[in-house]
Amino acid sequence: MKIKLGIAPIAWSNDDMPELGGETPIEQCLREANSAGFIGVELGGKFPRNPGIVKFLLEKFNLSMPGGWYGSKLKERSVEDEWQLMQDQIELFLSLDTKVFIFADVSGSIQGRGDVPLTKRPTLTLNEWKEYSKKITEISNRLEDVGLPISYHHHMGTIIQTESDIEKLLDLTNEKTKLLFDTGHLLFAQADYERCLKKYISRINHVHCKDMRKSILEKSLKLDLSFRDSFLEGVFTVPGDGCINYNPLIKILYENEYSDWLVVEAEQNPLKANPYEYAKKGYNYLKKVITESGYEI
Repeated sequence: MKIKLGIAPIAWSNDDMPELGGETPIEQCLREANSAGFIGVELGGKFPRNPGIVKFLLEKFNLSMPGGWYGSKLKERSVEDEWQLMQDQIELFLSLDTKVFIFADVSGSIQGRGDVPLTKRPTLTLNEWKEYSKKITEISNRLEDVGLPISYHHHMGTIIQTESDIEKLLDLTNEKTKLLFDTGHLLFAQADYERCLKKYISRINHVHCKDMRKSILEKSLKLDLSFRDSFLEGVFTVPGDGCINYNPLIKILYENEYSDWLVVEAEQNPLKANPYEYAKKGYNYLKKVITESGYEI
């Protein structure tokens, strides 16, 4: 059974903080991603949005596009308004034969604010949960209908962050609402990521692989740092460079015949963590774990 390894461009150029890697051209990211061994790169802020140009760039570096972040405000908007705003990205992904639509909700998000600690992130009331879940179900149905299944991205600093949030979201939506499983964000939210993977494997259609530096994670939680400050401190890193053991996680994926993408996504300051060197480190570690589990690449 084969599995696909991709990477996100966020290590080269940070979308939340464009000044980090702002001078790095997208061509450098694509060239180095390919050189490190990856066969796919997710959509990032540096990409043009013209389908023809994006396709040309991907083909030039022998890459495909596994997906890409879409930051919605569905909590605040109507389904119809959000759906219209999604159309450009939907059309781009369909033209590139992308398999999932990565959907996050940044309504009231504090992920980009250095002045707000993570304990002050937005949450949903009971009544809001019911209404929001109906909206997500409708968006999921529509994305399924166009052949681009949703992959809901739980994320620090947003309304869907914790293990409890994920459980409620999946309980209150239908089977067409799929989950993006992100190891780093789950650990940061103090969730049991192995338990989550086992419990929700049937709903998971995309995997983000990031690692955490344990000492910085503990500091972030103890001091209640903002997400931005935690990131700048270096809380995230690539698989194999932190405290997460991927062996049991890859084994669970293999036993459940998961054969889609594993995407390295570890936002770091490129001046402190050379993106190419860390890309190679993440690829080499995951390749070893993957092949030992029985997968082929």
